[in-house]
Amino acid sequence: MAETDARARARAKAEAPGPTEIHSHLVRTELLKAGTWLGLALLIGVCIILVQPILLIFAGIVVAAMLDGGTRLLGRILPIGRGWRLMIVCLSLVAFLAWTVMFAGSQIADQAATLQRVVMGQVERIAAWAGEHGMGNVQLDAKTITDNLAGTVGRVTAAVGSVLGALTSLVMIVVLGIFIAIEPRLYERGVAWMLPMKARENFYITTARMGFTLRRLMAGRLLGMAVEGVGTWLACLAFGVPMAALMGLLTGLLAFIPNIGAILSGVLLILVGFSAGTDTGIAAIAIYFVVQTVDGYLIVPMVAKRTVDLAPALVLGAQILLGALLGVMGLALADPIVAMIKVALEREAERNAGAGGKAKAAAT
Repeated sequence: MAETDARARARAKAEAPGPTEIHSHLVRTELLKAGTWLGLALLIGVCIILVQPILLIFAGIVVAAMLDGGTRLLGRILPIGRGWRLMIVCLSLVAFLAWTVMFAGSQIADQAATLQRVVMGQVERIAAWAGEHGMGNVQLDAKTITDNLAGTVGRVTAAVGSVLGALTSLVMIVVLGIFIAIEPRLYERGVAWMLPMKARENFYITTARMGFTLRRLMAGRLLGMAVEGVGTWLACLAFGVPMAALMGLLTGLLAFIPNIGAILSGVLLILVGFSAGTDTGIAAIAIYFVVQTVDGYLIVPMVAKRTVDLAPALVLGAQILLGALLGVMGLALADPIVAMIKVALEREAERNAGAGGKAKAAAT
């Protein structure tokens, strides 16, 4: 009996609160608050340090949305499995890239070799004209212009700081996009599993709306890129603007970045046009305005009606901010980032309005 009592007392002593046990409810509450703020600060610091990988992951999600959108669109005419449709979309993309390299690669490479020389010649002519008209002695070279442009769009980090790094990042983005597009629900359920049970339904609704918006937004972007690229190429061929294939390719690629991309492609097109004469330069200006008018008044409104309607000034401001903070990747992804934020805020406002309506109904 005494031995049993001794064991009970030893067990009770072992299970008694230790010296680190906090009995005060106020202290526990304040420590919990401090831990929450500390964790939030650490999370922000980690996001700042890992901002480039985060951008690469988001770019992979954007690529996955494009592939998923193409797979869904193909499903309307081909009643086959999703995996087969996705494979057709990926093979079509590879075939298009191979065709571009085989049939247009040599021509574009030759034109790209002369583009810098032509553009710098035009810039030097403009600088000489400015000096003759009392605007100061402006000395410009390729390095100065490149440095100024790099400073304008922010610092490009090491992940995309070189040609090899850019190609590696591009491959990683495409591979990540393909993996996500193969089974998007798998990753969605994985993220939802880490959330509380009561927040999962709202998470599924929000991600579904984000996916719908991103697919439509990227479909409109690809349509605009195709129209601007092909239209510029054919118009340059018709009016004798030099380097038509390269101008079409650059215009199509830069169309992925709204506002700023259109300005850059227009400047290049006009500089190249005037290098062949005044008449060709005027034709280049006309081509630019016609192509941008078709894109701005036909394609963009059509896409905006079916997706999230973003104000041009909001998108431009986001491009300036993210370009300065995150470099080229932030500039290219500013539009989908703003669209996703807007969808999340709209969903949160909808939830708050629903909760307010239920509370009001309960009170009455």
